[in-house]
Amino acid sequence: MIVGGRVVAPDRVLDDGWLIVAGGKIVQVGSGTPPDVGSLDYVDADGCLIVPGFIDTHCHGGGGGSFSSANPEELLRAVRAHRRHGTTTMLGSLVSDPISVLRDQIAALRELVQEGELAGIHLEGPFISKARCGAHDPATLIEPDTATVNALLGAGRGDIRMVTLAPELHGGIKAVRQLAESGVIAAIGHTDGVEDQIIPAIDAGASVATHLFNAMRPLHHREPGPIGALLDDERITVELICDLVHVHPTVLRLAARHAGKGRTVLITDAMSATDAADGSYILGRLEVDVRDGVATLAGNGSLAGSTLTMDAAFRNLVRGAGINLLDAVRATSGRPAELLGIADRTGSLRAGLAADVVVLDRDLRPVKVLRQGEWVTEAAAATLSATAPLGSAVEGGVSVSDG
Repeated sequence: MIVGGRVVAPDRVLDDGWLIVAGGKIVQVGSGTPPDVGSLDYVDADGCLIVPGFIDTHCHGGGGGSFSSANPEELLRAVRAHRRHGTTTMLGSLVSDPISVLRDQIAALRELVQEGELAGIHLEGPFISKARCGAHDPATLIEPDTATVNALLGAGRGDIRMVTLAPELHGGIKAVRQLAESGVIAAIGHTDGVEDQIIPAIDAGASVATHLFNAMRPLHHREPGPIGALLDDERITVELICDLVHVHPTVLRLAARHAGKGRTVLITDAMSATDAADGSYILGRLEVDVRDGVATLAGNGSLAGSTLTMDAAFRNLVRGAGINLLDAVRATSGRPAELLGIADRTGSLRAGLAADVVVLDRDLRPVKVLRQGEWVTEAAAATLSATAPLGSAVEGGVSVSDG
């Protein structure tokens, strides 16, 4: 039983809240005096904020490990780096590579999916625009065709959950329809398309905007392009990289408020340097320099993913962009769970769901992470005994308005 915290339930914040966990599941959530249920282990949250485990649908690596690697230890290192920061569910994202290479990478990631370490695989490319390829090697980019899409989906054996593509490419709309009919999320991103090329893709089944604003034709008052079309269409869930580098706080606030809690999802787009030291790294086939936590291509200085973690994204949305706690939790847990079709298993603090829980101190930094009822060995901010009062590691509680 976790007691004495501020529990962010789906519809309100429960002051003096508590929750009971057993068998890897949340059994009961409430506030005030908890029930007398006998000899449970007790954790005193001491006013800390208790939120659902974060869900990241777009992540390339962390802790020095890349999801493009075939090394199982490196793959697990990336997963664990983000888990320490409260991400209890995530997709492993791959950048563009030749099809033969992608098939090998997919096979390696499938092992983690089958073991329950990842919730699936996200292919960011290779069907993207050379004009907006960002940190993808232009030499690896191709136009989609039925056979190639089938080959990649076949390699995934049902574990590919999302594919990002530029719909203006020859065969793009057909590929969107093919993905949607296969039960795979078709995401629009790395696109130089105009609105008249984006809307048919949405009509064909595209349902996600891959990191809105980044690596796409800019918004213009006479040609709204992909940003205007995607942000304004109620069928589209909008990804936002909330590191306050990729998108200005004011623009984040505008986008999140327009899309609303039903369509806003925070992602990290994190690469291997996340939760690791500055220096030189490789993203896909390209060299990346990381200085002061900002990742840029060595060749031209373009942003190359991020070194963001989901707890930092949550803090930035609340404190940097001024979004209230309930909507921030929706963007980091609830809506991504719905997007992946797992909201009946995780994504909110409700009885019957997996015990995926993050305890955040007053600075909104994780001091305890619970995944499927098991404490993560090392939280990002502190490691505490399961029976120790959390207040011993923080000053006071959370001083954040519910909004």
